[in-house]
Amino acid sequence: MIDARGIPLALYVHLPWCVRKCPYCDFNSHAVPAGGLAEQAYVDALRRDLELASGPAAGREIVAVFFGGGTPSLFSARGITSVLDHARGLLPFATDVEITLEANPGTVEHGRFADYAAAGVNRVSLGAQSFDEAALAALGRIHGAGDIARAVGELRAAGIDNFNLDLMYALPGQDLRGALEDVERAIALGPAHLSHYQLTLEPGTPFAKRPPTGLPADDDAWAMQVECQVRLAAAGYTQYEVSAYAQAGRRCRHNLVYWEYGDYLGVGAGAHGKVTHATTGAIERTVRSRHPAAYLAAVEPAQRIAETRTVPAADLPFEFCLNALRLMDGFSVQQFESRTGLPRAALDAGATAAQARGLLEWQGDRCRASALGRRFLNDLQAHFLPA
Repeated sequence: MIDARGIPLALYVHLPWCVRKCPYCDFNSHAVPAGGLAEQAYVDALRRDLELASGPAAGREIVAVFFGGGTPSLFSARGITSVLDHARGLLPFATDVEITLEANPGTVEHGRFADYAAAGVNRVSLGAQSFDEAALAALGRIHGAGDIARAVGELRAAGIDNFNLDLMYALPGQDLRGALEDVERAIALGPAHLSHYQLTLEPGTPFAKRPPTGLPADDDAWAMQVECQVRLAAAGYTQYEVSAYAQAGRRCRHNLVYWEYGDYLGVGAGAHGKVTHATTGAIERTVRSRHPAAYLAAVEPAQRIAETRTVPAADLPFEFCLNALRLMDGFSVQQFESRTGLPRAALDAGATAAQARGLLEWQGDRCRASALGRRFLNDLQAHFLPA
């Protein structure tokens, strides 16, 4: 049986509103309603949701908290404080807990980062996406390149030097030179962490229905990825996951909980959670009601749960590998066994087939994607799907 006490636990809090929905975004985000942000009502709902979500994790320590969205920086520091204080009263926080807040450079008032820092936020993820004004306009972003530098300056003034910049490549009209210029401008701001990922046309988004013109060809996008990786490495950013690069000691602890198949409580509209039950070792997944109106309308906390399911043993190798094979170092057999409760033999069929295609490699008891496997990660992960 799985020992849940040895599995790291994180908390994800979803704040679903944005000033405007970006045409490429498939996250659960909604434009702020005409009547304004229902902040206090939503914070009250989150506090009650936390009481329900924390039950199966009683006594376990939270190592990371992530406020995602949407645009969490639309919420006041007072609202963030209220959620964090309530969470601390329900479950212990690690002494070095990482608390991340996502922010849009165009929605942070001057000085507000200092208030977030006072609330306990010690890491910020800025949705920069690009430093090119035409690219930002094509992506539907509400900020300009100058807003990014101003936000970074305010972060430093607030004493928050642990920050991430989200950066996209293969943008409409972008060439290799433009992609590298974005990376250079990001490096110049000195972030502790960079998320660098390709623009994809996600199903159901406006971009999927009406693709923008001038999207780079696949080979050009691949060249951008490779050359940007070289530049980031030269600047001291180590790639530790498919799209994540960090300075020494600055890997995102919250995301590592996901990628290493840890547990996480998910509260807020549309939030997903995964908890390993201490008494049975069963792995349970939950999904909250997706729309903010439905989430807020629930009378009882349990009514906010739209889905609960126990993960079948047959699905665990795929679930684990879907996450862990994103890491450059892959995973150890011991980690697989301790997080899933399954023996190494449960990996054998998929690993053998993937290795035969050159997508997977072993180094002692560690399994990881090969260079080819990282390029064709979906093909690699599919080898671990249940029969």
